[in-house]
Amino acid sequence: MLERQPDLTAPVDRSLSTARQEWLDYLTFERARAEATVCNYTIDLDGFLDFVAKHRGAVADLETLQSLGTTDFRAWLAHRQRQGYAPSSTGRALAAVRGFFGRLERRGLIHNPALKTIRAPRQRPRLPRPLAPQDAKASIAEAATGENNATKAWAGLRDAAVFTLLYGCGLRIAEALGLNRKDVPDGDTMVIAGKGGRQRLVPVLPIVREAIGAYLAACPHILGDDDPLFVGVRGGRLRPEVIQRRMRSLRAALGLPATATPHALRHSFASHLLAGGGDLRTIQELLGHASLSTTQRYTAVETDRLLAIYDKAHPRA
Repeated sequence: MLERQPDLTAPVDRSLSTARQEWLDYLTFERARAEATVCNYTIDLDGFLDFVAKHRGAVADLETLQSLGTTDFRAWLAHRQRQGYAPSSTGRALAAVRGFFGRLERRGLIHNPALKTIRAPRQRPRLPRPLAPQDAKASIAEAATGENNATKAWAGLRDAAVFTLLYGCGLRIAEALGLNRKDVPDGDTMVIAGKGGRQRLVPVLPIVREAIGAYLAACPHILGDDDPLFVGVRGGRLRPEVIQRRMRSLRAALGLPATATPHALRHSFASHLLAGGGDLRTIQELLGHASLSTTQRYTAVETDRLLAIYDKAHPRA
């Protein structure tokens, strides 16, 4: 089970509670969804079940879910809007509820066609916010030599190695921190297990191997093949919030915008490849995107950049 999975607080009967737990186990163990994804889906589903119980004025059960109509689902969406949820958040919650109902229907527990008529709220696609090349390089350099004191200088090299993986290989932060010692590349490529268990082959630049090597040489912990590659001060697997906190300190030190996050380094990897002539299909494979439409967002970023240069430089702009 997930260690940080939220407890169910919505008033539901035993059969519905069991079905909920079966769905979460299915997502975790059969679909191999990321821990953060399962955690978010749990929160979304529990919020929906809590609304249903209050909306109907009774303990929710499977029969209640089957009896929900279009007006009930729309009332839930309206409730979320009044609560101030962003359209993207509500879209994710609707996807969670649909996934749960779909699982119940495949198991023959309920049949509710009304949910299929509900559309997610419209949302403007968010464009990636990459760093400028010089800012990405400065972040990595500052991470290695910045706030860490002499007794924990190895932690600076560790942070720099993580940032180098994000920017040099286009990894997600969970992918980088999920690596074990045996995954350290000794050649020009490495295999990454991404979302949904999809594997992809990514090239490894010499500077990436050098950054990891410098960290390992300074790390005070003895790491076996099956131990985490990136560890905290006590030797456990490094948590994402440590890297996120480090980036916040770098933003302050370097005067970077609030959009400078660890994930922005992955965006920078893709945007800078595209600006250098990389084709979308190759970038899609390197990033591990299931859909090309996700990768195409970077073309809009590059178009905006070119238009800004044109407006600034052209004599008639």
